[in-house]
Amino acid sequence: MKITKSLLHVGVLGLSILASNVMAAVSADEAAKLGTSLTPMGAEMAGNAAGTIPKWSPLPTNAGAVDSKGFLANPYASEQPQFTITAQNVEQYKDKLAPGQYAMFKRYPESFKMPVYPTHRGATVPADVFAAIKKNATTTNLVSGGNGLENFETAVPFPIPKSGVEVIWNHITRYRGGSVTRLVTQATPQTNGSFSLVYFKDQFVFRDKMKDFDPKNPGNVLFYFKQEVTAPARLAGGVLLVHETLDQVKEPRSAWVYNAGQRRVRRAPQVSYDGPGTAADGLRTSDNLDMYNGAPDRYDWKLEGKKEIYIASNSYKIDDPKLKYADIIKAGHINQDLTRYELRRVWHVVATLKEGQRHIYAKRDFFIDEDTWQAAVIDHYDGRGQLWRVAEAHAENYYDKQVPWYALETLYDLQSGRYLALGMKNEEKQAYNFGFTATTSDFTPAALRQDGVR
Repeated sequence: MKITKSLLHVGVLGLSILASNVMAAVSADEAAKLGTSLTPMGAEMAGNAAGTIPKWSPLPTNAGAVDSKGFLANPYASEQPQFTITAQNVEQYKDKLAPGQYAMFKRYPESFKMPVYPTHRGATVPADVFAAIKKNATTTNLVSGGNGLENFETAVPFPIPKSGVEVIWNHITRYRGGSVTRLVTQATPQTNGSFSLVYFKDQFVFRDKMKDFDPKNPGNVLFYFKQEVTAPARLAGGVLLVHETLDQVKEPRSAWVYNAGQRRVRRAPQVSYDGPGTAADGLRTSDNLDMYNGAPDRYDWKLEGKKEIYIASNSYKIDDPKLKYADIIKAGHINQDLTRYELRRVWHVVATLKEGQRHIYAKRDFFIDEDTWQAAVIDHYDGRGQLWRVAEAHAENYYDKQVPWYALETLYDLQSGRYLALGMKNEEKQAYNFGFTATTSDFTPAALRQDGVR
């Protein structure tokens, strides 16, 4: 009887995986909507019936000036908020807020606010990326029960998603310029607002931007990521290297760290799931980086559909190089006077921890911008079912390079009253440098020793 049950289980699992493969790619007729009723990325081309969300209108590459350090001028600098949500009026806007956003008003009633501006749907990517996305729509399939991809190119495998895990894969694989080097900072303020900074030098390259990439033999690596801590002195010289895989069940993420004090490279299996984030004082997990990253296999993903909520968008003001980090980091939360919220359509996906799996977050609610596939808000629940942490990304369109990404990521701990802010670059000597070129030999464990010398 045990053998029969086992065989039955295997059969059901096989059918489930097969069904996932069949449901992933869409028909050519459905894919034809991309660029017509849907944007080339898969969002609804039209605005909403109320007129509060406009039609998609991509920003031109010359939408604003670019300074000598690569910082972008705010194309909407002359606009003023239409209204501001506060603890005093939040109830009338509750249906347009994620639960975590609503909870922030209750946690910080005297200081938390959301200035709401007119919506501008200007995010776009290069034409060749749009072409790859349209091809993916009819060719990319889920494998390993939804935990990997096959026949995938460049970005966004499922522009017309049918399941929650497909939406999540769109976030994981979304276009971020192909390759970039960046100097960014991370703060983990105390409850009184005092903080010190950790400085990072990141290198990030998707596989098809590697000089030695072979499209006939693409392999299983999705992208390469290297992160060096450059300050403070006690942490400087430490380097993290990640080879992110497409099918992490077949081949888990490979990660290594270089410890400057020991002058040695070692494997880092803890750099995944709920392993501690780098120099984050316990305030984020490894898979909190980039709002969410890594293998989706520990959760069941339910697609709730679309809804309209206010999310932080066109966040040029908070990325202004005239600002100091002390202007941004405040007690309890960032300086909300520097933020900009817009009404957007988002995909709502609920992730529930699978039976028998472990993670400090038992449930996550994802709210993902339809125009970019970027996670805008993620609510994190603990094992007791209580809302614990609220992640909010402040999105920015790097219009000169046609790259939607973030200006700043925040992760608020409602229980401790502390938070993490990651990605600030206001005081750095350069903004993002897209178009970084490398070979796979630059992202080997041996290369870490050279990067980590101090």
